[in-house]
Amino acid sequence: MSDEGRLVAGRYRLIDRIGRGGMGTVWRAEDEVLSRQVALKRLHVQPHLSDDELATLYERTRREARSAARIAHSNVVVVHDVVDDQGLPCIVMEYVPSTTLDALLKTGEVLPPAEAARIGLGMIAALRAAHTAGVLHRDVKPGNVLLGAGGRVVLTDFGIAMTSGTSTLTKTGEIVGSIDYIAPERMKGRNSGPAADLWALGATLYQSVEGRPPFRKDTAVETAYAIVVDPLAPLKQAGALEPLIEALLAKDPAERPSMEETERVLRAVASEAPTQLQTQPLSQPRPQPAPTRSLPARPSDPTRVDNDGGGRRKGDDNDGSGRRKDKGKGGRRKRRGPLLGAVAVTVVGAAVAGGLYMAAHRDSGSRTHGTEAAPTPASASVPKGFHLVEDKTLGASYPVPDGWKRGTSSFEQVKYTDPSRLVELTIGTVDPAGPNPESHFKNIEANTKRNYSTYRRIRMERTTFQGKAAAIWEFTFKGRVRAFRAIDLGFGQEGGKEYDIYVSAPEAQWDKYRPVFDTVKAGFRTD
Repeated sequence: MSDEGRLVAGRYRLIDRIGRGGMGTVWRAEDEVLSRQVALKRLHVQPHLSDDELATLYERTRREARSAARIAHSNVVVVHDVVDDQGLPCIVMEYVPSTTLDALLKTGEVLPPAEAARIGLGMIAALRAAHTAGVLHRDVKPGNVLLGAGGRVVLTDFGIAMTSGTSTLTKTGEIVGSIDYIAPERMKGRNSGPAADLWALGATLYQSVEGRPPFRKDTAVETAYAIVVDPLAPLKQAGALEPLIEALLAKDPAERPSMEETERVLRAVASEAPTQLQTQPLSQPRPQPAPTRSLPARPSDPTRVDNDGGGRRKGDDNDGSGRRKDKGKGGRRKRRGPLLGAVAVTVVGAAVAGGLYMAAHRDSGSRTHGTEAAPTPASASVPKGFHLVEDKTLGASYPVPDGWKRGTSSFEQVKYTDPSRLVELTIGTVDPAGPNPESHFKNIEANTKRNYSTYRRIRMERTTFQGKAAAIWEFTFKGRVRAFRAIDLGFGQEGGKEYDIYVSAPEAQWDKYRPVFDTVKAGFRTD
């Protein structure tokens, strides 16, 4: 039976459905007491959740109402009431006739820099009001930006907001939010503050002018890894917004501009007047976050298989990260002068442009660092059919099957693929290492489960390897044509460098290729 026309809490008459997501439905409703239209957000029945999980979900909904109700600002949706409907919590909000920024961008439209800056001004005003009220939004994204009549911009959905003085509602290893807009520090499990909302604002602005999220990959696992370690792909259509977006998407939250500075630049770009973006100089000390777990070497996702004949996978020759040929230490982007120079309509682009979807264009300029020595012929210590690779970039040596092609590489990882391009070996590093790799394996897994329904864990357990703390993670997932299986070993000394050895192959051929992992593991040596 349709809910249309039903009365909720003896007061709110449901008129029509205006939005629907995985957790709830938003209705346009009539408040029959005050004779006004409202938006009513009602959670769905969740039969697969445990009682504890349902209690957490309901409490998040109530917190959303309390968080938003603390903020009185024209750029934040107004909360009128919280009611129960057949045992489910509902939030009654201001009804804003609008479309979302996400819906606009899904039509294929991208925004001119000045228009993106205008929308950004509404968002930063909402965030400033929220942060002043002690509320972190934690889910800033185009889908939560309403574009109303008269140019009004409204930030909505404080469903996972954090209010100062309240406890977290997430379990260890769980990150709540939309993965494309989760800041690097949150992805690594660190405590986050207002700068995380600013990072999400930068990701939203990037998508507004470029048409895609800044670090989008084929899977949640790869996206998470890219957010933490990949350089930002060069912007091509950001114009005067480019320096600000780059600054907002800095990996280190201490390097992002302040709310006030962000608002000043957005205002200038919206009016098409050049300005100067200043942040604290390099000489000024910055608070250093304590070493925490980063993400492991990015497992490649064989869901990119295009056909069933061992055909090429999208992105085999390009990891899609849009790596720049930076000259900073370790290949990482060097922080500029007082971070950024003048904001101008024309700016210098990065040296290498790359796609973000691991598809379409092959990047013949993908970096394969020249510091790796030539493969050593097989010897008594290397089994037949393998050769020893002395990898000076990663500071390790390891056996690789003969005939496997070295693919994309960086200062954090290198990939090798077999002739069919369906089997992959990845050697990666995490620096600095945390107490045990299991923590970041669980961190990635939590998001993978939420965004990738075919993932299945086989095992994840702590162990030791070469006298160091280690974890082993095995799982399966389905590609477009076939099922795959993967195994990942992470090991290292806390505060030092962690190494990760990852192999994935078609599940039907796992018995054939699992020995590759065992051989690489047995022959792996660090400098």
